[in-house]
Amino acid sequence: MTEESPLYEVLYCSTLAQDLPPTTVGTIASRARIRNAEQGITGLLVFDGMRFCQHLEGPRGAIDALMQRIEQDPRHVGVRVVYEAPLASRRYTGFGMGLAESEGPDLMAGVHALDGEIALGHFLALIPSFDING
Repeated sequence: MTEESPLYEVLYCSTLAQDLPPTTVGTIASRARIRNAEQGITGLLVFDGMRFCQHLEGPRGAIDALMQRIEQDPRHVGVRVVYEAPLASRRYTGFGMGLAESEGPDLMAGVHALDGEIALGHFLALIPSFDING
């Protein structure tokens, strides 16, 4: 068994920049899948037409570098990390970077309003309701 860097997880929320169409998300996700796979990052991006919530997991250095890129990406506004911590084992093993669209804004608004383990728990509880494309 090869030894992997310790895992780290981050859940962040942001909003799509006002001048961009919602179809921008597909472009973001397809490019991210390739780059994230190269960096050993897996996770799930959920978009409700306006808000993003993304749960990322992977080596700490790769996660930190990705979060810096996301925070500087003009397509995202109001980037806020709601949870981050070391992670014992991956939660996303069936796909690399999943993309799901949330039905209606209320589900993601709920996650956006929370912090810490409560936010993470709320997000994880919603996953079975998503139709995930990975």
